[in-house]
Amino acid sequence: MMQTLSINNNQRLQLAPLAVPSRLLLGPGPSNAHPAVLEAMNTSPLGHLDPAFLGLMDEIQSLLRYVWQTENPMTIAVSGTGSAAMEATIANTVEPGDVVLVGVMGYFGNRLVDMAGRYGADVRSITKSWGQVFTLDELRSALETHRPSLLALVHAETSTGARQPLEGVSDLCREFGCLLLIDTVTSLGGVPIFLDEWGVDLAYSCSQKGLGCPPGASPFTMSPRAVEKLQKRPNKVANWYLDMTLLNKYWGQERVYHHTAPINLYYALREALRLVAEEGLENCWQRHQKNVEYLWARLEDLGLSLHVEREFRLPTLTTVRIPEGVDGKAIARQLLNEHNIEIGGGLGELAGKVWRVGLMGFNSRQESVDKFVDALEKVGIKG
Repeated sequence: MMQTLSINNNQRLQLAPLAVPSRLLLGPGPSNAHPAVLEAMNTSPLGHLDPAFLGLMDEIQSLLRYVWQTENPMTIAVSGTGSAAMEATIANTVEPGDVVLVGVMGYFGNRLVDMAGRYGADVRSITKSWGQVFTLDELRSALETHRPSLLALVHAETSTGARQPLEGVSDLCREFGCLLLIDTVTSLGGVPIFLDEWGVDLAYSCSQKGLGCPPGASPFTMSPRAVEKLQKRPNKVANWYLDMTLLNKYWGQERVYHHTAPINLYYALREALRLVAEEGLENCWQRHQKNVEYLWARLEDLGLSLHVEREFRLPTLTTVRIPEGVDGKAIARQLLNEHNIEIGGGLGELAGKVWRVGLMGFNSRQESVDKFVDALEKVGIKG
């Protein structure tokens, strides 16, 4: 006779159907998704090996190559957030004892240092004050000193709003025999990127910022040089889930099962990429630049100052210095609670010193700027 156990109902909740507040997401991410992207995500799922879904995966790969301006065969969407794609670049190319040089100019440079160390790398770093960027001379000196197998730089530092110039960096990497890895989490879709022209070997990004898509399907790419290093490693990649030798069999011609893909998130990513292609990449970049310049002008009209020099500011994320005597967290709470507008605070060295204002993807519109600046005035931030 089957024994009947009593049910513990302590955690049983009686809930109404899900209802979430409508927010204008102007923080460092996520950004609001385009209505067409949300509609696509609500489509009925297919099987992860259904021929129709495999065809959609091919479309994602091609469109990712377009937005990154690369022809890398190994270009996929990792099933996970941008941090998973970040770890995938490290896991697949770093072997124990490899010298990895990381340019740290903010929070996410430090994350690369942490990740590389966990895979047994001999991690070296060079640093800049948060909000500044590296010069070619500084990078040359560091490469000459450390002779790494991999140089990792953050193209768009989300914690500071600074854009690292990359022209000429790959020439240095070739001279010193190392691979070049870049973080494009806050630049893809909103900032000019030319991976092949710049000679980038590894790059990763996310879906929820410049692409205007919910998080969870994250772009990843490897150049043939990086793939060659992966193929020559004597031991298996230490991370099974992110092992590109396995994932390539799912995304490539073999179509071998690896994991159950987040089907509906891939729908959303495909649609977000389709919208970028429909607008045209150059037009998309120009829209982000035009709207952020409008934001800068309106903020400066309020008497606010911006943290990063104009030449190196991101069009996707702006760091605004919090005025003396103003409680930055209190203002952010007011914007959220009274105006349904989310902005971000500072991290690390910039904690309590700046607000981080994102203008990315679908949100990069003049009306977003006007709504935000008008709300700032209503909560007492005036010139």
